[in-house]
Amino acid sequence: MSVFRRGKVWWYEFWFAGRRIQESTKAASKTVAKLAEQQRRRELEEGFNSIEDRRDERIRPIKEVAKDYLESYLLRNRSGAFAKYAIGHLTRLLGAAMIVDADEALILGYQEQRLREKAAPKTINEEVGFLLRLLGERGELIRARLRKQKTLKLKGTKPIAKTYSPEEKLKLVEATREARSPTIYPALMLALNAGMRNGEIRHLRWNHVDLKKQFLTVGKSKTEAGEGRTIPLNAALLETLRGHAEWFTLRFGRIEPEWYLFPFGRANHLDPTRPITTIKTAWANARVRAGVRGRLHDSRHTLITELAESGAGDQTIMDIAGHVSRQMLKHYSHIRMQAKRDALDTVCRKQLEAEEILRESVQDCSLKSAEAQQIEGESPQKSLQLGVSRGLKRRKRDRKSLKRIGSPGRIRTYNPSVNSRMLYR
Repeated sequence: MSVFRRGKVWWYEFWFAGRRIQESTKAASKTVAKLAEQQRRRELEEGFNSIEDRRDERIRPIKEVAKDYLESYLLRNRSGAFAKYAIGHLTRLLGAAMIVDADEALILGYQEQRLREKAAPKTINEEVGFLLRLLGERGELIRARLRKQKTLKLKGTKPIAKTYSPEEKLKLVEATREARSPTIYPALMLALNAGMRNGEIRHLRWNHVDLKKQFLTVGKSKTEAGEGRTIPLNAALLETLRGHAEWFTLRFGRIEPEWYLFPFGRANHLDPTRPITTIKTAWANARVRAGVRGRLHDSRHTLITELAESGAGDQTIMDIAGHVSRQMLKHYSHIRMQAKRDALDTVCRKQLEAEEILRESVQDCSLKSAEAQQIEGESPQKSLQLGVSRGLKRRKRDRKSLKRIGSPGRIRTYNPSVNSRMLYR
């Protein structure tokens, strides 16, 4: 321990973990300088050994910690809709509990409570994941224990992917075309022909659409791979967006680049400077009129499936859909049963054709062999019998008795029918 004075201010100096620590106490008292040195040394020792007093943190209620966690999450992540939903349920059921009370029993109790509320296992697993992350180090310890007990995640059924058939697509297009909402028809066409997500459609601006060059650029997206991707406009989508532009011009008198394609509000109270918040009601009404079950997001599934069936490469599909990995592409690209059936039928047909060709070649060889033998004056059956009889006579001649020559230890045999050679056995 060492303190010294420079001018009127006292300093302290010591070595810690191989480093020289020399700092000013900003104090004119030697006693205060010694206390400051002791406090600084203690801070370094606790930090080096990960020892700190966090009793105030441990008695905080979960709802306070969850609020701080959500604010940080929204700043760091693009989409926070599900985080708000999940943390809302955590706060509702566990908000009054303190961090120090969090343990395996609390997690298992939360899972059972959400199951009684008919929540899906996948949703509950996501909510528990948020809870363990906001608990910090305590959450990691609980996670390890639950994983060891194999109770960390609930087992759920694998969702069955939905793709619309051509007949269902036609019904949906006709139903949305006749709908009162001016939004649902172009929104459906964007999903069916560009594979855009719900949020991407709602936040699409006019400066993202180039009707002359016939492509659009996706703005705000769920993922980094999705944001900023360019998608060509096919004939159906191009015609739809041109019609929507005409309606927009008649409704608002002009089109500003920063305005949204689907404005906020209802009926005569539309605000193009703000994006529409939801199209669920319009979609539900159109789906009922069409008599088709499914989500608007299933239109995206349908396009990706059709692209895969058409033979488009994985990179092309990912560029259009905005996927991050091939694993996500595999999740969406569920080839239809008819396409699978056609592929298997093609394999079977090729096998049958190969067998038929082989059978014909064998028959041709047999016919040619029979013709050749007939030319020589012998029938195939007679030739075969003659060959067998000759073979029997040759074997009978070779089996003549052999003469033994020599002592029992070394016997030599002589067969006069084999060119008078001496054989040893």
